[in-house]
Amino acid sequence: MLRFELSEVKKKIQLTLCTLLFATGLYAQGLDLNILKGINGPVNPGADKTWRFVTKKAIFIDAAVPASLLIAGFINHDDDLKISGLQAGASLLVAGGSTFVLKKIFNRTRPFVAHPDVITLKEFPGPTDASFPSGHTAFAFAAATSLSLAVPKWYVIAPSFAYASAVGYSRLYLGVHYPSDVLAGAVVGAGSAYITWKAQKWLMGKKKHKTYPE
Repeated sequence: MLRFELSEVKKKIQLTLCTLLFATGLYAQGLDLNILKGINGPVNPGADKTWRFVTKKAIFIDAAVPASLLIAGFINHDDDLKISGLQAGASLLVAGGSTFVLKKIFNRTRPFVAHPDVITLKEFPGPTDASFPSGHTAFAFAAATSLSLAVPKWYVIAPSFAYASAVGYSRLYLGVHYPSDVLAGAVVGAGSAYITWKAQKWLMGKKKHKTYPE
């Protein structure tokens, strides 16, 4: 009898937890969309043009980070800058690969497709791949984090992350990503940069250890 009662209690607890998780998921989805609606807004020719410009030029700025570090390293004969340039390039590759895999796994529909009645597409042509996570944001944060790790000065860090945040905002404004897509993209990008930076430090440490054995 006691075992039966415990089993019933367990089932009720599981049902309650499942209901809470489902309700939390629905609330999070609603919050995600409501925040996006507030940022996306109606057509505004001036602002639309500005944020489309930010989005379109982002890839060139991202690519300029490893290229600039490498060029500066060769000009100044600075091996550390050369290595930082290679690490920054590697971080973009890792961010791109991670984003590609996650998009395939989650296969989230773009907000302007899922909610055409409330979300205005302001990027033409609209992207056709999955929404989660934001690739533009991932690349921007990978570049910003790599540059900040290479040159850890406030006057480098502040504008780097201001730029990356602007790219993330542009994806929301244009109606092509949810806030959670952009947040995930930022985590993927910054994480890719940090992981490749740590890997580079570890490899350099092993190389020095082999060169100068104790």
